[in-house]
Parts: sequence; structure tokens; C-alpha cells
Amino acid sequence: MSIIYKQIIKTESGINIKNTLFSGQSFLWNYDSRYNIYHALVSGHTPIFIRQITSDMIEVYSTEKEISGMVLPVFIRHYFSLDIDLKLVFPERFSYAYPDVWKLLDGYFSLRILRQDPFETMMTFMCAQGIGMHLIRKQVEMLARTYGTRIIVPFCSGEIILYSFPTAAQLAEADPALLSLCTNNNRIRAANISLAAHAVAEGRIDFSCLCDPAIPLPELRDRLCQNPGIGYKIADCIALFGLGRFDAFPIDTHVRQYLGRWFNSSRALHALSPANYLALDHEARTILNPDLAGYAGHMLFHCWRREIKKLRSF
Repeated sequence: MSIIYKQIIKTESGINIKNTLFSGQSFLWNYDSRYNIYHALVSGHTPIFIRQITSDMIEVYSTEKEISGMVLPVFIRHYFSLDIDLKLVFPERFSYAYPDVWKLLDGYFSLRILRQDPFETMMTFMCAQGIGMHLIRKQVEMLARTYGTRIIVPFCSGEIILYSFPTAAQLAEADPALLSLCTNNNRIRAANISLAAHAVAEGRIDFSCLCDPAIPLPELRDRLCQNPGIGYKIADCIALFGLGRFDAFPIDTHVRQYLGRWFNSSRALHALSPANYLALDHEARTILNPDLAGYAGHMLFHCWRREIKKLRSF
């Protein structure tokens, strides 16, 4: 499989590849010094290599001219949400109401929300419960190496070995006991992943229907939460990062913390019970643009982790 397609893509309002790919919304992108400053992903069975040229220009290589039915530049613009006007992400009043937060956000406006494959998003966030990002990446990599397809790509004067993420059918066939080796020996998590993979493979979870933007967000969340191992937060992550629902606002400990410190939320002082989760979700929509609450929320999340918590592992 050879790299034969190259595109230089210019953006109107800029993009920061590193902040975008390593902000906790995807755990599938690889970076290795052998890639010569490129980041690598297998989309379906198509390898993609990407690197930052300037703040508003990226270079992309691929083995295919089309990915997911879109020509390469259209796919990249869609995948990185380059069609979203960043001026609309935060309401106009935000910078005046929260000047200190606005100043901290200055280096994060070029973070883009990825439109990822919904099944891959579901699986990776089911792996992500209650653990750090380094361990999440390790689990996701083990899933790909164990159950995905090995792909050899000549690139940068050598051969790069990549792995596609397993399909629903491939994971449905996996022995849950062996699958737990990829989930840090968490058998309950492995069993839930197996059940979800079966549901997708058998059509009981139909992402082609769930991606309908007309579905009210509470209904979408409730449908996803019918599956063991998926609560409100994971459902909102699937909606935001896998179904293009930029109104979905995932809330974890970091989000609860910044809602309390930056926006004086008294509810943020309490644990994330289902009732408090929904109350915080409603509260966030009074602060942010409701249609893009999740988009803005992830910028705030990454900014909080880096600027306040001083975390560097992504």
C-alpha cells in the first residue's frame, strides 16, 4: 500500500494540529519520530499522514484519493470541522463577562473538534472511564493491534506499520475474557465493549439513524445510555466527537471543576450524579452558545488541563 496522494490545505481561521489531536477527543492518532513530524491515522483501511506547515496550512498524504466517499481535501475539511466559523463558537458577551478566561483561551482558538467515526468513538470512550489519557491510548492501541488489520506503508524512506481500528464485527467475535487484556484486565469493561460491538454489528445500534441532527439531544443521549457501560458523559462524547453534535456537552471532573472556578457554579461543588449532570449541562448552556456548547466546552477543557492543572500527558 503506497502513499500516492498529497494535498496542501489552507484554512481560513487556522488550526493547531497538536492541540486538536492530543486534547482528549481522539486516541487513535499516532506520532513517531520515524514519521518525520507527521501524525498518522488509519481511517477505515486508509492510512493518512498529516503535518502542520504554518498556523493556517497543513500537508496531507494518503493512499487513497477518496475517504468515506469524499475526495481527500473535502474529507480533511469535514474531519477537522474547518467549515465551522470559530467566531460563532462563543457568544459575543463571553469575552466581556469572563475576561480572565478569555485571555487564557487565547492560544486555544485554533483547536478543532474532530468528526470521527461513531463506532470508533464509542469504543474508545468506553475504554476511557476513570483512567488517564496515556492508559487510554495504550488500551486503544492494544485493541487495534490485537483485533484490527496490520498495514505496511512505505513512507519517509522506510516502512511504517499501522493498524486499523477493528470493526464492530471483529470485536463482536472477540472472546470477552481475552478482550479484557486490552482493557487493563477490566472484565466488566470488556464485557460492555463486547455487548456494544454486538449491538452495532447486528444493527440494534444504527449510527446512520443516530446521526440525524433532528433527533433532540436528550433523546439521543437516552438512546445511547440504554447500552451497558454508557452513561451521560460517554453518550455526550459519542454525540460530540462521533456524531457531529456540537451541542453535546460532556461533563467530567475537569469540566465540573472549571464550571465551578471560572463560572462560579455552586452545583459544580457537588458530585456528578445523573441529576446534577443534567443541571450542570443546562447551566453551561446559559453561559455558552447552546448550539456549539460542546465545541466551546472542549476548548475550555483543554485550556483548563494545560493552563490550570498543568497537565502535559495527552
